[in-house]
Amino acid sequence: MWGSNRPPLVELTSLERTRLRRVALRYAGHGWDVTPGAFLARDRFVCGRVGCPTTGCHPAIEDWERSASADPARVAAWWRVRPYGVLLATGRAFDAIEVPAYLGQRVLDATRPYARAETAAEGRGPVAVTPGGRWIFLVSPGEPLRPELDQCLYVIRHGFGSWIPAPPTRLAEGVVRWAVAPEETRWRLPDPYSVQEILVDALRAVAPAAPVTLLAGHLPAPRRGY
Repeated sequence: MWGSNRPPLVELTSLERTRLRRVALRYAGHGWDVTPGAFLARDRFVCGRVGCPTTGCHPAIEDWERSASADPARVAAWWRVRPYGVLLATGRAFDAIEVPAYLGQRVLDATRPYARAETAAEGRGPVAVTPGGRWIFLVSPGEPLRPELDQCLYVIRHGFGSWIPAPPTRLAEGVVRWAVAPEETRWRLPDPYSVQEILVDALRAVAPAAPVTLLAGHLPAPRRGY
């Protein structure tokens, strides 16, 4: 562009960085601990750490568990230079239950406002979807997985010491999005047991003749990592 001393790529990166910082500050403003994630540069994730061997999405800070924060000044400083992905530390303000899309859609349908299930209202909360087909249900923290879910390889609970990529973080396949944005539920987190109960029902609906604990051998393998 004539009259500009800054390459277009730099301008786009700056706009993206500003947008990501604004979103990270909004999460932090609701008490959700944030940590910067490696950002996608062409075909690899860059965190800024020399010699980092991790090729997928990952925290950009080595001691991220200790430094993850909802402090607005700290969060703003992280996004001052680079367009980091926005990662949310779990096991603090919330836990997260991650499932494949075919189960996630069933759980979401069961928690719609028009659903008649008794647990619908108690199970409705924010839901993120990755471009790779993983659905992430945010729930109140502290509740372990029910035994029948804990033995399912494709159902993952993110508690303390884990993290999830938050919209609009960009992954290799595309951008993470909200299926149910936090604003839609007024940042309310659902009862984790209610979500798990709906998930168990969804599993039984997929393969009603098989015990829930044995379904892992009959359904598609889980996708791990981002």
